[in-house]
Amino acid sequence: MHYQNERNFGCRVSDDWSFRNNKVAIIENELIRIVVLVDKGADIYSFVHKPSDTDYMWRSVWGVRDTSKFLSTTGDSSWMDTYEGGWQSCAPTAGNSQQDYQGAPMGQHSEISHMPWDSQIIKDDPEECSIKFWVRTYRTPFYIEKTFTVKKNDPSLQIDFKLTNESAGNSDCVWLEHIVFGDPFLSEQCRIDLPNSKILNLNEGTSGNRLKSKGKGVWPFTEGPNGDVDMREVPPKSSKLEDLAVYHDLSDGWYAITNKKKKVGIGMLFSKEVFRYVWNWQVFGGGSGYPWYGRHYNLGLELCTSLPDGNAFPGSQEKTSLNLKSGESIETSLKAITYESDTGVKQIKNNGTIVIN
Repeated sequence: MHYQNERNFGCRVSDDWSFRNNKVAIIENELIRIVVLVDKGADIYSFVHKPSDTDYMWRSVWGVRDTSKFLSTTGDSSWMDTYEGGWQSCAPTAGNSQQDYQGAPMGQHSEISHMPWDSQIIKDDPEECSIKFWVRTYRTPFYIEKTFTVKKNDPSLQIDFKLTNESAGNSDCVWLEHIVFGDPFLSEQCRIDLPNSKILNLNEGTSGNRLKSKGKGVWPFTEGPNGDVDMREVPPKSSKLEDLAVYHDLSDGWYAITNKKKKVGIGMLFSKEVFRYVWNWQVFGGGSGYPWYGRHYNLGLELCTSLPDGNAFPGSQEKTSLNLKSGESIETSLKAITYESDTGVKQIKNNGTIVIN
């Protein structure tokens, strides 16, 4: 590409960048900058709030890999080997189980976050920019596209999604937006806010857990080994904890995380009819063995259509994965909204307005 706009004001977008042999797109305005690894799942690698110089995204210690110069030590091409952190789209499977998909071997979190995507700039002017990314899966029968849009002086990124089953028959799908926050934005000064919801603990009950295995709760409290745990709080890295919980039956489709000391936060506004679950993955210096070795500090608040691996709720036989008919599509949108606050968020309205506590 030789003739893209090189504007240095207002809204800007370009997909003519490269980082460690990965094609990269950058979309930004006066307030936010988003860096997308087009050749690696169209992952959001960086999401910066410009006024405070805050990058919300977590980065793993191994970072972005040039996969053309890397050979996995096992034959399964482990998802973790190329997991740079940040924000992935995962479909049509997501979770820890490495299950076959209608006869196709499938590793952790499926295939689209490993695959190169195509990209096309849809709109490019100082008032508004949009770029579309799309992929067609190798081992499963799905086509996925997502379009990123920023508008002038708007502190939010809008993403419009479309996922289609191209099989001649019905196909199950677990769709996860794997959004993970990290330091220096993430700290014990952070506060998590959600609407009314229920909580299901999915951790294994090891010594590194603060949550009771298979415990339950109502936001913001869930069961711990020694009493209720306040899920609004973020423990420090020194706590050496690792946990997983799921929020479900949300009264509204939003969440927010605020660093009260830095006075900055980010919220997600989404369809609770599509993303019925929010996975809360927590690695607060925990995990003494592979892959964390006690080195990482991160918090995932991940939007999903289902429980991990599409599993049923405890005591139920009904799987939570979606089942799409031949040719059926799901279309939905979300907004990632940056804001300034030293107290947290009471509500995110349907128009994206942040109501501060």
